[in-house]
Amino acid sequence: VELLDSGGGSVQSGGSLRLSCAASGEIWCIRDLGWYRQSLGMERELVATLLPSGTVNYGQSVKDRFTVSKDNHDYKIYMQMTSLQPEDTTVYYCYAGPLLCGVRKGTFVWGQGTQVTVSS
Repeated sequence: VELLDSGGGSVQSGGSLRLSCAASGEIWCIRDLGWYRQSLGMERELVATLLPSGTVNYGQSVKDRFTVSKDNHDYKIYMQMTSLQPEDTTVYYCYAGPLLCGVRKGTFVWGQGTQVTVSS
C-alpha cells in the first residue's frame, strides 16, 4: 500500500483548504484511513479517521470544522477544512491501517505529509 498526500498550502485565518490522500497497491488490505497532524517536537494528534462502516471520527479540536469524504472509484479520501485557525498550522499526514493482509499486515502506512499554514 502506498499513500500520496496533497492539497496543503497557506491561507488566512477563517479560510479553507482541502487535503487529498490517494491510496494504491493492496487497498483491499486497508481497514481505516485518515489523517494525523504533528508539529516538530509535539505529539502526534489524530485529526480524523474514516472507518470501514463509513463513520468518521474527528478529533475534538477539528470537529464541526473538518469533513472527510471518500471517492470509491479512485480510492481517494478528501478532508475539507474550514474555519482554519493559526493553531491548525502544522504538517498533516494521511495514514492507512492497520493493514489486514499482505506482507505488512498489522502495520500502518503513512503519506509523505503536507504542510498547512494559517496566518492570522
